[in-house]
Amino acid sequence: MVELPVLVIGGGPAGMEAARGIADIGYRCVLVEKRMVLGGTPELANYAALTPDFRDAGEAMAEMAKAVQDDEQVDVRIGTTVRDVSGAAGGFEVSLKSGTGNETVKAGAVVIATGFQHFDPGRETQQYGYYEYDDVLTLVDLEKMLREKKVVRPSNGEPPKRMCFIQCVGSRDRQIGNEYCSKVCCGVAAKESIEVRQLLPDCKVFIFYIDMRMYGYWENEIYWPSQEKYKVNYIKGIATDIRKKGDKLIVRGEDTTMGRPMEVPMDLVVLSVGMEASSGTKEMAEIFGVELNKYKFIETTGGALNTVATSVEGVFACGAATGPADIEDSISSASAAAMKAVSIVRKKALAG
Repeated sequence: MVELPVLVIGGGPAGMEAARGIADIGYRCVLVEKRMVLGGTPELANYAALTPDFRDAGEAMAEMAKAVQDDEQVDVRIGTTVRDVSGAAGGFEVSLKSGTGNETVKAGAVVIATGFQHFDPGRETQQYGYYEYDDVLTLVDLEKMLREKKVVRPSNGEPPKRMCFIQCVGSRDRQIGNEYCSKVCCGVAAKESIEVRQLLPDCKVFIFYIDMRMYGYWENEIYWPSQEKYKVNYIKGIATDIRKKGDKLIVRGEDTTMGRPMEVPMDLVVLSVGMEASSGTKEMAEIFGVELNKYKFIETTGGALNTVATSVEGVFACGAATGPADIEDSISSASAAAMKAVSIVRKKALAG
């Protein structure tokens, strides 16, 4: 039986790494991306630098994109969506739609790498005034400013003298149903705080946190440097709301270390928004019939020993399609998904 290519859905970091890994092993791959450019969320959201190594995000995504576009084993399809599927492991028939029409491709296995979406802080509640006050931003908004090397208050175009980050916006929140930790927000805030201080050395930067969660080497790579070298102020507390007073934003809440109310003026407030399952992840789960977990990410079925297998044989998932993940997690799981996908293609071909 002929060994069919692996279909990889999603052209972000995880999808591109999975495609490159499949090609490196010597197998063919069809990489499908619905947008007209590869790079995923780091490219779409104008990330300035990757966490924790401060690698230029645009440069890194361009390097990954070039690797798959230059590889003869990878058939890159941008501006293309998956519409339907039939068949089973070793012989999927997948209907694709693009600007040039519809076609059906055969694939021996599938890797879903459809990423995540950022939590919308104005969707559930207006307690932080994201859609009300110009000077309330998200990590994503600030990331774009950092990419442009220009951090200013949107209300007046002036550099902020005092700014703060509010952690766990849209994560660890039972009221809205996102009970999980989004894993990367603490690290991203620490990274961005360093970049702000590098650009604006006279700006006082604060981070209001419930718990700072720095795993692995992030503790020494970004957390301590932000405090010790760049003098970022970390305050353990809960910010409950934001009010406008004159040209300032008043952040109100509780300093839980001191056990007292707090009310502090800021020029700029940055909401550290978490991750949610993307619409593409939910759509692909429905098309391929794979199970989702309670948070609408793809449920993996192999436990800690197989983090990429899904409820459907021959369909694998990686990166933030399976839950909150940083770039390192995404790259690692993509490599695992590539190996598992190639393995099943080979086994089915030999068995056929």
